[in-house]
Amino acid sequence: MVPMALSFGQLCMRCRSLFCTKTLAVTWQHSNQVQYCSTVIGEPAKTLNGSSFISKNHTSQSRQRWQHKIFFQSDLTVKHLATEATEEKGPKTDVVAYKSPLLPIKDTLPATESQASVGLEAAVEFSALEKISDEEAVSICFPSALPPASISLGDYVDKSETLSKLVQLGVNLWKLEQKPNVGSMLLRLDFNRDVAPRLLFLKEIGVEDSRLGYIVTHNPYVFTENTENLQIRVNYLKSKKFSPETIASMVSRAPYLLNFSVKRLDNRLGFYQQQLNISASNTRNIVARLPKLLCGSLEPVKENLKVCEIELGFKENEIQHIVMAVPKVLIANKRKLTQIFDFLHNTMKVPHQLIAKFPQVLNTKYLRIRERHLFLKYLGKAQYDPALPNYISLDSLVTLPDETFCTNLASATLEDFYLFQKTL
Repeated sequence: MVPMALSFGQLCMRCRSLFCTKTLAVTWQHSNQVQYCSTVIGEPAKTLNGSSFISKNHTSQSRQRWQHKIFFQSDLTVKHLATEATEEKGPKTDVVAYKSPLLPIKDTLPATESQASVGLEAAVEFSALEKISDEEAVSICFPSALPPASISLGDYVDKSETLSKLVQLGVNLWKLEQKPNVGSMLLRLDFNRDVAPRLLFLKEIGVEDSRLGYIVTHNPYVFTENTENLQIRVNYLKSKKFSPETIASMVSRAPYLLNFSVKRLDNRLGFYQQQLNISASNTRNIVARLPKLLCGSLEPVKENLKVCEIELGFKENEIQHIVMAVPKVLIANKRKLTQIFDFLHNTMKVPHQLIAKFPQVLNTKYLRIRERHLFLKYLGKAQYDPALPNYISLDSLVTLPDETFCTNLASATLEDFYLFQKTL
């Protein structure tokens, strides 16, 4: 019985020594792997052309190295436990591997030191000073040539040939940005296909280079018009006996003129000729001096004609003379027009026929007329009747500069006029 017990004890001691020896060997091997990984992670600098540089964000890299150390230590512990479980249970195919609940679930784990080193190097962020291979350089994705979105056309000037050429012509992009959908339209235009032919057409009809920027700024939709339609409208104006120089001047001052069809242009010319009851020659004269009459709405024109006839009391021939002398009266602000007439007729006692004789007073500033009249009245020289001595014409009252007005009409100094203005 005793020998049997001794034999069993010796067997236990031998198994225990074998188990301890194998455990120490595995632990030593895993500790070497952890030490190697720690060495790879803890490398403080990279070599670039014989020199070294230190990463700027030490705190984030230290935290990253600590996480990698914990990950590899835990990973190796799992592998060690799985190895022991396999050896104890024997060669079974349905063994379930142990996974720690504290570790992230991963499909694959680095099995060798080389794989672990590659994984760690991939996790480290590349530096802007680090050299890369040609294959890596080709695989880099660059942003698109144009910014994806912007609130200003100025951000696209360096990338768009169309915008850069328009800026050279003197186009104000900030004004175009205020028009709806104009920015996206300009970015889709091709300069050689869409822009250059229209600009050359404008030059061919006589528009000066200095006016091209003004035209495009106020009417960028000219690039959407067919050049054949533009030529048809120019030919129509020529058929109505507008000279080429007049047409070029009209287009320069009214950029939207060529955007309207021939039918609309013909209707507008007929409207002014019938409403004012004037000849075709006088109609051309009015339109040539104020081409905006062909582009704007007709409602303000109709309203101002009624105001001149009903509220202001002018006769038909007086209205004709006023409009032919100052066409801007047709589109002037109604309130301003009535305010000036009320001061001229009711305060200054100027009759209708005299106002019609000098219609420029209806197109001047109300404050200018008021200040000069009150100054002349203060000096006792406010006399506007041509039949009486010391007559002062309405034309001289509103057109002369301040210094000439004081010297010739008021017989006073400019300082006296400025001091009087402060009392108003």
